[in-house]
Amino acid sequence: MMELTADQWAAVGLSLKVSFWAVVASLPFGIAVAWVLARCRFPGHGLLNAVVHLPLILPPVVTGYALLLLFGRKGLLGEALASIGIVLAFRWTGAVLAAAVMAFPLMVRAIRLGFEAVDPKIEEAARTLGAPPSSVFARVTLPLILPGIIAGAILAFAKALGEFGATITFVSNIPGQTQTLPTAIYTFLQQPDGDAVAARLVAVSVALAFAALGLSELLSRAVARRIRGRA
Repeated sequence: MMELTADQWAAVGLSLKVSFWAVVASLPFGIAVAWVLARCRFPGHGLLNAVVHLPLILPPVVTGYALLLLFGRKGLLGEALASIGIVLAFRWTGAVLAAAVMAFPLMVRAIRLGFEAVDPKIEEAARTLGAPPSSVFARVTLPLILPGIIAGAILAFAKALGEFGATITFVSNIPGQTQTLPTAIYTFLQQPDGDAVAARLVAVSVALAFAALGLSELLSRAVARRIRGRA
């Protein structure tokens, strides 16, 4: 790993930065959508569920192309955003958007399972004691689903860390600007003598993935012990 150059470490750093902000930006929406899917029944529920999981089904390149149509400089939303100085296409912020979109279904799925595991009678008991809905959600529901939130966030982080197709389509592969760890690996695999560098970058990627999974396990166990201690 120590043989990587500054530019190659920059790709690693950018991947971590993109993955972190992808999780931070999408987590509030993930919790809200998971709650709606778990607790609400309405016309269009199935459609919403399908739309949320669409990035898992579509080829990542198709998702990246859709983002380009929407958020490119001449896109349906991109042109309006560009007029106020917000440009996403071919920028690292666009990589955040692409990673967040691709990781969102995994995040929602994990958090939704957390909501579905909570006995509604517990929340109802809190409401009968006079607690307003917002207080019940913040002080009862959220602590109970915290393991699901942690699992969803870590899964989304790991998915964002390995995102390739949508990212390279939407923001390209510009060294020092939009080149993430997966796109850097791809670049070196296309070079005649790039196998050794690609292998080292793969080793870094595997190490980061194991670290994310280990952190998820540690946090989940800590939260579970805390919940059991309160029971």
